[in-house]
Amino acid sequence: QVQLVESGGGLVQAGGSLRLSCAASGRFFRINTMAWYRQAPGKQRELVATITSGGVTNYADSVKGRFTVSRDNAKNTVYLQMNSLKPEDTAVYSCNANVQLRDWRVMDYWGKGTLVTVSS
Repeated sequence: QVQLVESGGGLVQAGGSLRLSCAASGRFFRINTMAWYRQAPGKQRELVATITSGGVTNYADSVKGRFTVSRDNAKNTVYLQMNSLKPEDTAVYSCNANVQLRDWRVMDYWGKGTLVTVSS
């Protein structure tokens, strides 16, 4: 019913920047909180940033001051601007959306992820 598609990953040198996008499509009433997660090789998935429908944001301590999450509600899209990238930021980045469907159920959806590789 709801699809999330990430884009914008790639290879970048340490200190560089990337901008990730995640677009939601399908049949739904409203998208509530959207979030970015990441999973590095051999590690557990971790929450990177969240943004509510009203624009309130939260960040993991490891990315504060370097990453900025934003969204365009008209386009059902969330963005993650990543600056001053470090090798330890290397991971598969996935977006998550808490969605209210037209039948009033609230469900979480995930994208398939996009790989970000930061070289030293």
